[in-house]
Amino acid sequence: MNNVFDIDERITALSQQAEAECGESFAEIEKIAHKNGQKVLKAFIDNRVSEVCLKGTTGYGYDDLGRETIDKVFAQVLGGEDALVRHTFANGTHAISTALFGVLRPGDTLLACTGAPYDTLEEVIGIRYEKGNGSLKDFGVNYDEVPLKENGMPDYEMIARKAANARVAHIQRSRGYSLRPSFDVETIGRITEAARSKNPDIIVLVDNCYGELVEECEPLAAGADLIVGSLIKNLGGGIASTGGYICGKSELVNKCADRLTCIGMGKEIGATLGQNREMLLGLFFSPEVVAAALKTSVFACRLFEKLGFGTLPKSTEKRTDIIASVLLQNEENLVAFCQGIQKGSPVDSYVTPEAWDMPGYDSKVIMAAGAFTMGASIELSADAPIREPYAVWLQGGLTYPTGKAGVMIAAQNMLSRGLISL
Repeated sequence: MNNVFDIDERITALSQQAEAECGESFAEIEKIAHKNGQKVLKAFIDNRVSEVCLKGTTGYGYDDLGRETIDKVFAQVLGGEDALVRHTFANGTHAISTALFGVLRPGDTLLACTGAPYDTLEEVIGIRYEKGNGSLKDFGVNYDEVPLKENGMPDYEMIARKAANARVAHIQRSRGYSLRPSFDVETIGRITEAARSKNPDIIVLVDNCYGELVEECEPLAAGADLIVGSLIKNLGGGIASTGGYICGKSELVNKCADRLTCIGMGKEIGATLGQNREMLLGLFFSPEVVAAALKTSVFACRLFEKLGFGTLPKSTEKRTDIIASVLLQNEENLVAFCQGIQKGSPVDSYVTPEAWDMPGYDSKVIMAAGAFTMGASIELSADAPIREPYAVWLQGGLTYPTGKAGVMIAAQNMLSRGLISL
């Protein structure tokens, strides 16, 4: 037995084998983290981050040097002309919603280029429509969609054809609750090229959640106009306690800022209320934290492959975001896995997660997340809708040793219930 967590020696031995087989992937992850760490440091130095930037303002928030500097630092790291980084974004969906309402106008068409968008955007767009709720559909914005091909990849020909009459091309980098591949920056560039082939003026907006700093560059380098995400995922580094960002072309970022605050004031107002230090420190830590999450993901896939389960991506495949799916085959396995992840969490480890009707989703969802920040996906967590194919979406891990331990405890929980055999 493991002398810390009483993990069966067979799982310990299998974990050691799995970890040894991950060496090549780990080396590539660390190489990218090294480059991104230097990129972040240079952005701090170039933009003269000072102690005063760590302070916050109250009231209207006029002349907040920290807020203005944070926008510049994030823009440089992400490769954009400008950025809107605010603790007042409640989550990634709020940031995406703000961006969509910021750049779309009545009569415009929003084209989803990567199949159906994430569940929580359905009501924002008006796919799940309730007249009068203030969705894009209520404001006269049309919606069209390009289904993915059977192999989960984009249909570039259909994207080009449908983009001809669209104002915004929406790309979801991560998979959401689906089993299609996540898209790397190169693929996003090909989608962008296809959309612009018939409509050079189309605005390409990328939901970049879970993908930041996984590669050496971001989708803006591949031609996207805006990228959007949450600070309780990658770029918050486990330090930021809330918030999100919009980054890209200055003109479009300013339109989004007018939507977030009010027209004519945009980025010039908004008290930071002591959040600047968290956002800057979180960004500074983020390259190493993202690397820890990626290593946890690769290890988890390798271990559960050895236990006989399918994973997406496979442990040997290139990572384009921090999420891994483990195909657990049935509800009992899925629940036991999530409850095991909870047992291996630093916060609320004694709590037993159960499936519930989570707002914004069309089926019950079970979520294991014993995190320092509620819902922080950069911390080790596992969640899944209770529906076929009973896949769990695993993400995060602030440090690799604790992420690895959490995954092993999940395997032990399944073994203790007789759900896996060794």
